Amino acid sequence: MKKFILIFFLVVLQFAGQGGSKVLQKAAAGFDGESNRVSDGVDYRISPRIIVKPTGENVLRASSCEQTYDCLPCTTSILGNLFLMVVYGYLMFRAAMYMSNGSQMLLAVMGPGIIGGLFLPILGAFPDALLVVVSGISGSKETAQAQVLIGMGLLAGSSVMLLTALWGSCLIVGKCDLSDDSLAVNSQDTRRFSLFGSGITMDKSTSKASRIMILSIIPFIIVQITQIIHSSSGKRITVLVACITAISCLLCYCLYQVLEPWIQKRRIAYAKRKHMISVILRNVHSRMKHLGSLLREDDQPNVDAIEKIFKTLDKDKDGYLSRGELRGLLLGLELQDRHTTVDDALDKVMSEFDSTTDNQLDLKEFREGILQWLHVATSTVDQSARYSIKLSIFELRTIEELDFLQKEEEEELIEVDSPHKVYLKAVLLMLGGAILAGIFADPLVDAVDNFSDATNIPSFFISFIVMPLATNSSEGVSALIFASHKSKRTASLTYSEIYGAVTMNNTLCLGVFLALVYIRGLDWDFSAEVLVILIVVLVMGLLTSFRTTFPLWMSFIAFLLYPLTLAIVYVLDYILGWS
Repeated sequence: MKKFILIFFLVVLQFAGQGGSKVLQKAAAGFDGESNRVSDGVDYRISPRIIVKPTGENVLRASSCEQTYDCLPCTTSILGNLFLMVVYGYLMFRAAMYMSNGSQMLLAVMGPGIIGGLFLPILGAFPDALLVVVSGISGSKETAQAQVLIGMGLLAGSSVMLLTALWGSCLIVGKCDLSDDSLAVNSQDTRRFSLFGSGITMDKSTSKASRIMILSIIPFIIVQITQIIHSSSGKRITVLVACITAISCLLCYCLYQVLEPWIQKRRIAYAKRKHMISVILRNVHSRMKHLGSLLREDDQPNVDAIEKIFKTLDKDKDGYLSRGELRGLLLGLELQDRHTTVDDALDKVMSEFDSTTDNQLDLKEFREGILQWLHVATSTVDQSARYSIKLSIFELRTIEELDFLQKEEEEELIEVDSPHKVYLKAVLLMLGGAILAGIFADPLVDAVDNFSDATNIPSFFISFIVMPLATNSSEGVSALIFASHKSKRTASLTYSEIYGAVTMNNTLCLGVFLALVYIRGLDWDFSAEVLVILIVVLVMGLLTSFRTTFPLWMSFIAFLLYPLTLAIVYVLDYILGWS
């Protein structure tokens, strides 16, 4: 069915353009642009960023069009170009879906690492990067300078759409009831659209992804330095430095993603350690309660109780705790990690407490070890909690964290019966998507440019609104599906994907754009566009960097930012004349 739809679109596409398609030379012959008029010495060419009715040279463009690849249709009518944008946009959407599906298949059978850290992010940003290249790679320098606005519109529009429209939509779709301690209750959505009673909760790793996204705007700041200091010299050098910085940030981000499995394993090991600490402390506290609480009412460690526990465990009264004496304390531990045994816990205690490595603990080693563990426990728990329940809260949190991380680890790899067939299908999907994107990127840019000429609407606004729908729809659909599962884990995955996509826009796509500007010698004159990117990334990034729960009302902040960015660009560029 999907193949039939594609073929149908291509057939209709060819017939749709026959009536309005004209070869540029024929149109030029019908318009005497080089008549025998006497020049008054004034150049009346209109800047492509000013909203005016076409005159002179622009009339020629408005009354004719040039077929892409000398075979694909083109038209000068508004409806015709709108139809072409829809068709080419759909084809770019299919290309993005093919590449996304193929890379996800590889990720499922091969796990993260090179696939998840390098190929997946780059393939996700490939359609955007390709459109950026196409927008300014062909034609004369003047044509490229005019069309490169389309690339900037896509670059800004993608980041803004992801952090506003998609961010807010995922919050609405994934909302759950918020408990009394402001945490979302998984799969429970009884409060409907309560602005303060429903929302989502994410893990701390998602906040880290948000902070990485904020760092990715550094190249934007660098390229604007000459504009900020109002200097006309050094613009090309600044563009080059910003380009190198963007590519460097991209490489660092990909390296971080490649190493993420190692980081994930360390996180799991650390979570297991904290869980073991919580269980042992709780076990000691419950069994030795008659000797005193491990924490005093002022939340300070009870050293006297710790020393009494040591003396009680020291059965032979030799001033040392042997492995056998410690084993009696650890018997009956209920560890969340099914692979950890009492012997493992005993080894952990000895490795962390036995500073003299003599395979036994004296009073000082035992006391210092327990004090260190109590510090880990109390520093993790809200300080307003009562001392008597802090250890219980700490244990509950370690269970939740460990369960979350182990589920991620278990779902990383999927066993398949015929991996070679999966590899082949994945490669074909990615290759087909890349070819499809490569073929129809240029026609889409031409259609946007022609629609801009036909409607007198600046191409930036068209590409800002329309083109991200084509290139980011697959990410949007995936994010909404994840969010609809209504759990902390899926919410974390959803927003991590969004922040990762914006980071790739700010590194890969910007790096490609800056390289294009530098190589072709184009002017960097996009202060308003850069400003809206900085505003949205900083507002949403800072909003999500220091909290993990987001009530429903925050979705309105995201939604309002979208029209605000369009208004800012319009006012700065077309009223105040920034560009």
